[in-house]
Amino acid sequence: MANEPPELILHGGQITTHDPHQPEVAAIAIQGGVVMAIGTDDKILALAGGATRKIALNGRRVIPGLNDSHLHVIRAGLYYNLELRWDGVPSIAQAMEQLKVQAENTPPPQWVRVIGGWNEWQFQEGRMPTLDEINQAAPDTPVFVLHLYDSAMLNRAAIHALGFNRDTTNPPGGLIARDQAGNPTGLLVAEPNALVLYSAIANAPRLSHEDQLNSTRHFLRELNRFGVTSVADAGGGGQNYPDDYAVIKQLDDEGHLTVRIAYSLFAQKPGTEIDDLTRWLGMTKPGEGSDLLRVNGAGENLVWSAADFENFLQPRPDLHPHMESELEAVVSRLAENQWPWRIHSTYDESIDRFLNIFERVHRHAPIDKLHWFIDHAETISERNLDRIAALGGGIAIQHRMAYQGEYFIRRYGIEAVRRKPPIHQMLARGLPVGAGTDGTRVASYHPWTSLWWMVTSKTVGGTVMNREADCLSREEALRRYTLGSAWFSREEDRKGSLRLGYFADLAVLSEDYFRCEPDAIRGIESVLTVVGGRLVHGAAEFAKYAPEMPKVSPDWSPVARFGGYDNSLPVPPKHTHTPIMGADGRVWATGCGCGQ
Repeated sequence: MANEPPELILHGGQITTHDPHQPEVAAIAIQGGVVMAIGTDDKILALAGGATRKIALNGRRVIPGLNDSHLHVIRAGLYYNLELRWDGVPSIAQAMEQLKVQAENTPPPQWVRVIGGWNEWQFQEGRMPTLDEINQAAPDTPVFVLHLYDSAMLNRAAIHALGFNRDTTNPPGGLIARDQAGNPTGLLVAEPNALVLYSAIANAPRLSHEDQLNSTRHFLRELNRFGVTSVADAGGGGQNYPDDYAVIKQLDDEGHLTVRIAYSLFAQKPGTEIDDLTRWLGMTKPGEGSDLLRVNGAGENLVWSAADFENFLQPRPDLHPHMESELEAVVSRLAENQWPWRIHSTYDESIDRFLNIFERVHRHAPIDKLHWFIDHAETISERNLDRIAALGGGIAIQHRMAYQGEYFIRRYGIEAVRRKPPIHQMLARGLPVGAGTDGTRVASYHPWTSLWWMVTSKTVGGTVMNREADCLSREEALRRYTLGSAWFSREEDRKGSLRLGYFADLAVLSEDYFRCEPDAIRGIESVLTVVGGRLVHGAAEFAKYAPEMPKVSPDWSPVARFGGYDNSLPVPPKHTHTPIMGADGRVWATGCGCGQ
């Protein structure tokens, strides 16, 4: 293979390689799915053979493929074609028009579902849609609108479909809002347990197996549209192993995956976590699979008693007293079997208790070579950063604060939101730090919002959270989203850089990430995405290279009509005052009190 000519040459570009010896080159040669050579146009074009495909980059910026270190991609793929995405939609007026049209075209017994990835601050109106607006837009078709992971709005048809009435009791940790007569209004609130939200949408019909295959392919292509070539999948509630992995496994077997996925196994039922884990240990092992689909480890949920959620509209929850014994049993079993894990933790108080456990386990089953890590860590202390470093752990950060920054400020104040999470302090200790989104519910899957947030510290509503010194450089932010994220699937020796022998995963950008205006970062897309030397997405002058995709199914799918992320107005609203907390502290109490 070494003496064979390259299969593909890209030339005439500005290629960021993350190779310290050649950080930027004009051309790249690809053979056998990996980088064969990088260098000048003359040097690389001289390698071409008669069958080599050559593509001129027209001076465009090229980066290593983006790697989302925390995305619920497998679950999202199963539902993508069912969902009306409000990610990036710039106004309530547009959102309500989409809802109206989709309701008119959704056949019974299906629902219209808006499943997270948006918040009210992205809208020009600067407020939430009302239940009256939702009922007017969709009077007859059941509608479920999820707002991040804190609340959901149901129209009257959905209330009827669920059988909710004045006698329906509130689930543990959740609230069904009611009118003065005690009848459900259509508002569901996580306080902070999201079970009330999960259980409501679980009643809606699912796609057939064939439509799930189609849906997943289209979601992966949507990620390719933004230059994503790898994901560390974080499992998810209702995503059972191995049953709910059959679709993604079939796509891998049939050669249809266009994103590399390393997936973690997520404990599903309280009280049975150790039993589930023991069963998985006998079924599979970390690293098992292909270059495109492989087992990564356990998490992000290891035991339900350790869940501290991510709802800044509610006070920080205190974890159960029995959490320690449950989590220690699971982590001990993982460490003894050399299984890496990831664990969700929003608050430093939770992380402190987790680290007490990890330190105890480390004494009898060393964990410092496992590539275990904390997910989120928005409020982590410097003391606990030091403890993670001592145990060989890492931290996967996401742009959840871009969607919840205003809520954090409401509860804790503007000074408290600084350095949440403290990325510079993580990097100063040499901690592995990977970037991502936590899409598709508590935040959008849109990677350029995440990069923009790291560089500007802005929320999607335009609120600036950090001082300039606490923002990342564009170079460092991109490194976290490429080489940085590769550590979290133990692939830092073959992914995240365009150097000899590494996977030929890259994105050709619509704008130069390093030179465009800061707010323009959020509007960047990929015009050519390559995974393992294979062209998986093309747009603009590269549209002719886009592989043919099957038609979206079912034909009434919102994706067929509206697509995915709305990138039409990437600049945030001009009004950036921080809203005040309503008297009841609820998300539906909006407005900032500034008088403008």
